[in-house]
Amino acid sequence: MSRTPRIDFLPHDPQALAQSAGRLAVFVAAQGPEGEAARALDTAMGGALSRLAASARWERAKPGEVIEIAVPAGVAAEAVLAVRHDAEVDRLALRRAGGAIAAAAGRGDLTVLASGLRHADEMALGLALRAYRFDAHQKPDESADPEGRVRVMSDDSEALAAAAGPMAAIAEGVAFTRDLVNEPANVLTTDDFAARLAAMQELGLEVEILEEDELEKLGMGALLAVGQGSDSPSKVVVMRWNGGGDEAPLALVGKGVVFDTGGISLKPAAGMEDMTMDMGGAGTVAGTMRALALRRAKANVVGLVGLVENMPSGNATRPGDVVRSMKGDTIEVINTDAEGRLVLADVMWYAQERFKPAGMIDLATLTGAIIVALGHENTGVFSNEDGFAEALLSAAQAEGEGAWRLPMGEAYDKVLKSRVADMRNVGTGREGGSITAAQFLKRFVQDGTPWIHLDIAGTASLKSDWALGPKGATGWGVMALNRLVADRYEG
Repeated sequence: MSRTPRIDFLPHDPQALAQSAGRLAVFVAAQGPEGEAARALDTAMGGALSRLAASARWERAKPGEVIEIAVPAGVAAEAVLAVRHDAEVDRLALRRAGGAIAAAAGRGDLTVLASGLRHADEMALGLALRAYRFDAHQKPDESADPEGRVRVMSDDSEALAAAAGPMAAIAEGVAFTRDLVNEPANVLTTDDFAARLAAMQELGLEVEILEEDELEKLGMGALLAVGQGSDSPSKVVVMRWNGGGDEAPLALVGKGVVFDTGGISLKPAAGMEDMTMDMGGAGTVAGTMRALALRRAKANVVGLVGLVENMPSGNATRPGDVVRSMKGDTIEVINTDAEGRLVLADVMWYAQERFKPAGMIDLATLTGAIIVALGHENTGVFSNEDGFAEALLSAAQAEGEGAWRLPMGEAYDKVLKSRVADMRNVGTGREGGSITAAQFLKRFVQDGTPWIHLDIAGTASLKSDWALGPKGATGWGVMALNRLVADRYEG
């Protein structure tokens, strides 16, 4: 599947450091090598690090920037990666520096000298996130370096390894989300998706798969209407992590449209191949549940995902059809390409009816309008409770994941009025499209349930490399939701 490096944390050993093959990374302050280990390495290299630190190139370098010294004297490494380092730098900057090291190192062996480095666990997390690659469907590149070993040397390797343990769980959760979002739709069918989630029972999660006959009995007419044009069966998968006491769980609800053609309201051909990522919300829920289970979170969290495929066929839902939701409200389907909100409506109602959650967060690649509003830097945040929204925004900021809250209100709700049903699935115009989608979902939030809607259409996948990952799926939200659980729901 994906490739993420195993990182070994070892005691600092000057002899082993000098003999390390591949690439060697070292953090160097603005004025030159600091600390006994870095100065000893500089001496072994004939003062190369000191000369670099005195150069105009180093003066222009930004904190966290990597400058490569090729074929250095005095060490076995084929290159030394000098990382410009400020002792006062924050943890997120160290995470990005780890990403810069991974990007510069490529494949092959890598040794990082982290002696005396504050937030070295954050650096290791950034390294692991940026080193991720999805090459499951590519032939091996025989001309590339073989997969290497990553070693981090420090003065207290045991303490660093202990601090990095929860980070490894987060990295695996992010990688799991990225894997799901990157997979093509002929591989990640609804059956395959459900099977991958069921396999997480080995981590201690309770996993339950609801098939179409059960969904019909529950009255999930909105969700089933989305998938009825596809040969792939619609499903709802419930993942439960019971790490707390008797308190009500936090509910995470994800849109899992494994491929979205738009249905009868067919999308343009150009760019439709990107609709393999329309299950990004479900992918984030799954990755978060994996991270919580791996780190044995002391909280109760339930993840629910609606898995469907939106296809045109003789059996597909038509524009103008009226479907009945699990809540009992009827919905006039104006546009079959506004299908994600139909999936979420039923799964959100089911989550509240069954689990009576302490709070509910839904995630979906829901609207193109959110990309127009916020680009690819921020996820759109909508909520019915200020305190809950602020907790999520704080968690996202702490993890360096962009999020911005948008307004809601009765004026946006009026455009959903239908002539023949209780509501339309889209508004009467294009204005405020992401907000009217949130207003639609709010109709399926029960009184007293704190709720957040996260529109991740712009942040779930990127077209270019970025600080903590290659182009493609980002895994946005796994770190923020994990942080929210740790800060708000764990004792």
